[in-house]
Amino acid sequence: MQVKVKWAGDMQFIGESGSGHTIVMDGNGAKTAASPMEMVLLAAGGCSSIDVVSILNKARQPISDCQVELTTERADTAPRVFTKINMHFTVTGSSELSEKQVARAVDLSMEKYCSVSLMLAKHCPIEHSYEVVINE
Repeated sequence: MQVKVKWAGDMQFIGESGSGHTIVMDGNGAKTAASPMEMVLLAAGGCSSIDVVSILNKARQPISDCQVELTTERADTAPRVFTKINMHFTVTGSSELSEKQVARAVDLSMEKYCSVSLMLAKHCPIEHSYEVVINE
């Protein structure tokens, strides 16, 4: 895997993935784009959500939405690394959606499959929780 990051002026940078996708990052207080640390959280949220949806789809669970909200605590001084991460999943589906299957999917993602979260967990604690919302 390979990516490039190019300075675009001021404190903006353009990242280009090896697959040809681009993103903008802002090192000036996230005024014009997400900061690199926000990108790390977005990566963790995206990676784990992909796992949860994939696991639930393979289990033939009737899901209509999956969201994860990540909150962090950071060190007060440089380097301002994450010192704690909390991930809260909200999975929505019909009345046949099994809470047990949602719990299993979230646990499998966080403990076995999500490479981003597993990598981050080596340096700071990650707590996770979930809720199931039933469509009426």
